[in-house]
This record gives sequence, structure tokens and C-alpha cells, in this order.
Amino acid sequence: MIVLPGAEPYAADRGPVGVVLSHGFTATTRSMRPWAESLAAAGYTVRLPRLPGHGTTWQDANTTRWQDWYGEVRQAYEQLQARCETIFAGGLSMGGTLVTRLAEEEGNRLAGLILVNPSFATERFDARFARYVCRVIPSRPGLGSDIKASHEDTLGYDRTPVRAFASLQRLWRVVRADLHRITAPVLMFRSVEDHVVEPLSGALLLRGATSTTVREVLLENSYHVATMDHDAPLIFEVSVAFIREYADSVSRAS
Repeated sequence: MIVLPGAEPYAADRGPVGVVLSHGFTATTRSMRPWAESLAAAGYTVRLPRLPGHGTTWQDANTTRWQDWYGEVRQAYEQLQARCETIFAGGLSMGGTLVTRLAEEEGNRLAGLILVNPSFATERFDARFARYVCRVIPSRPGLGSDIKASHEDTLGYDRTPVRAFASLQRLWRVVRADLHRITAPVLMFRSVEDHVVEPLSGALLLRGATSTTVREVLLENSYHVATMDHDAPLIFEVSVAFIREYADSVSRAS
């Protein structure tokens, strides 16, 4: 298995506050690398794993399931547990779905959750047939890199692996059912114009996360992959402020 150059996992060991990050479906760590590096520069210990079936070929993705992707994120989280006093989690798109599941399971052990255009559902009509057609149609045309800053490239697949997408839909159902279990404070960035994830996902989180607070920040000048787009500096700056605020709250409480 050959991993695409630029799709490798990223790790940085800095201070006692850790952040686990996750990239999205059919994407790679490249889409999250600028965010990860900005957090490391701010003094945080960071883990950004490459999800199984990603950064290689779309055929590889079809051999994996959501449990495989989530297992990689959880393993990165457990690495941080071994060396950090306080841990946050962040994700883009499906990466946001995965770290939301982590927040549901970890409760107060997670200090905060930072999401960028997280996905929890889709309104696309053809998506409802994925679990059936995946038996005969292995892939569909991909959505490409949805970035307003056209010079950027996420290294994502140009095909959507249908069997893997059907597994993502199962993940959505699991996560939506447990949104009320999130107790960590949530910071959600949402692009006003997003050609991949509809506003429905943000609305589902705001409606379902009844046991915590959700702060929504609208991004006016970015498409879906906002971590590589015009609003990326805003995401990085506000993320650091959020982590600093809640890490201090954890320190005072202990």
C-alpha cells in the first residue's frame, strides 16, 4: 500500500494540552495540516491520524468501515491521554462526525469539541440508495476539492467509494441518536456556502446537543474545506482562544 505524498499522519509533542484532529471522507491529512501546525505552534500537543482507506486509492476505502475510521481516531486520543492533562478534539466534515462520536463516549473527559462543517446527514436523493447499489456500483464521481481559494488541493479521491459511503451513513445514524450525550462545550464553524454538507447537519447538531452549549461561527468566504480556504486564519485564531478558555476552566476546576 502506497500512501500519497502529503497524506501522512501528523504528530507534534508540545505542552500538556492535547488536540486530536480528524480529516474527512475521501480526504487526507493535507486538508487538516495547516490547522494542526497552527495548534502545535500555539504550544499544543497534536495528533492527526490518516484514516484507514484514505490517502491511497478509493478502492482501499471500500474495504473499510466507519468502525475502522473511528478506531484510528480513538487510538490517537488514547495516545494523548498517556501524555496530556487536558484533551480537545476537532474535525472537518466526516472528521467532525468521528470526533463528535468521541465526545459522546468520553463525556467530561473531553474538554471541548471543535467542528468545521461537520456532517450528520444529507438531503441528496440518490444517497438513500447507497446501501443497495454498492453491491453492483463500486464508485461514483467524486465531489472534488470544494475550496473557494482555487489554488489549494486536498489530495482527495476523484471517485466516491459507495460501500464506504453507505458505512458513513450508518455512522451518521449512530451519532445523531446520541447527540444528547455530548457534555463538552462545542465550537462549530459553518460555511455559508458549502457544496458538500448542507445546512441540515448544523441544524441537527444545534437541535440535538441538548446537554451542552454550541457556539456557531459562520464563515462568509470559504466553501466546504474551510481549513484550507480564505477563512482558515479565523478558524485557527478562534480555535486557540476556545482551547485556552476551556483549558483554563479545567485547570481552575481541578
